[in-house]
Amino acid sequence: MRFPLHITTDMIEYQVKMALKGQKRYPMVLMLEPLYTCNLACLGCSTERHTGKLKDRLSLEQCLKAVEQSQAPGVSICGGEPTIYPELPELIDGIIKRKRHIYLCTNALLLDKKVYGVIPPHSRLTINVHLDGLRDTHDLVCDRKGVFDKAIEMIKEAKRLGYHVWANTTVFLETSVAELENLCQLLAELGVDGQLISPGYHYESVDREIFLAKEQIHEKFKHVLELSKKYRMTSTPMFMEFAAGFREFDCSPWSTVTYTPLGWKGPCYLIGEKYFENYEDFWNGVDWPFWESRQDRRCQNCLMHSGFEASAVREASRNPKDLLNLVKWNFTG
Repeated sequence: MRFPLHITTDMIEYQVKMALKGQKRYPMVLMLEPLYTCNLACLGCSTERHTGKLKDRLSLEQCLKAVEQSQAPGVSICGGEPTIYPELPELIDGIIKRKRHIYLCTNALLLDKKVYGVIPPHSRLTINVHLDGLRDTHDLVCDRKGVFDKAIEMIKEAKRLGYHVWANTTVFLETSVAELENLCQLLAELGVDGQLISPGYHYESVDREIFLAKEQIHEKFKHVLELSKKYRMTSTPMFMEFAAGFREFDCSPWSTVTYTPLGWKGPCYLIGEKYFENYEDFWNGVDWPFWESRQDRRCQNCLMHSGFEASAVREASRNPKDLLNLVKWNFTG
């Protein structure tokens, strides 16, 4: 299976529960940013992640409270660089005890010191290593030589130790489709369990001309769509068709909620229109219909999985053919 059975059944059970409650909107993933501190200053990353101080991090108690409040079955621990977070072992243990599924998003530089031998493999833990291309490209994006080689070394070690491992690749303006295919081949040879390929995170605080316009995303993702038929990618077929320009969806910004050292980020992972101190104010204070409609100028070139994957899955639930393809895709990966 593309996703382990327990993840698939938990996600389905959660969605059925929300439907029975009459909930139209509900989080599927909590993007938990315990800190903004990072050991890299990547070109496509938002500026607060280049300047975050460790002393300003969220407490363990704040993080676990956010997990409970959101109720999301998936928790993506990001940042900053989460392996720098001093309370990471306790945080992961606490999330597992709450029966959530964890995606530890990391540049891999500290995995051997902060995770291996400290946090054991678990069926609810996925190590998600960021790789934006092969050696030259990835080191350029990370603005440091040697990052690619370290990441590959850490992926090999993770697989040897028995961890579930994904790779996360961002497609930028200069990203070569041929290089993406070579990267997919390399990751397949390494035995990586899944790969997420997504259009560049167009953070509002990044002013570099490295992101793609909507038409450019469509062009590149026509090729990525073909690669997804050959390699073990984690984006649904419907989302891939959307990114390639063959479908159109409204956004579901509420499906991926973000909690940061500044509070709950509204309306979405990329746009910090307003930060809220408590969850109820956030959930009730964001104009969800407006952001679903993608009217804001900052939404025009966004085709991010965090906003549209849930839209694709929801549409599949209304279309028997799509639903059948979704089931087949998961069981044949």
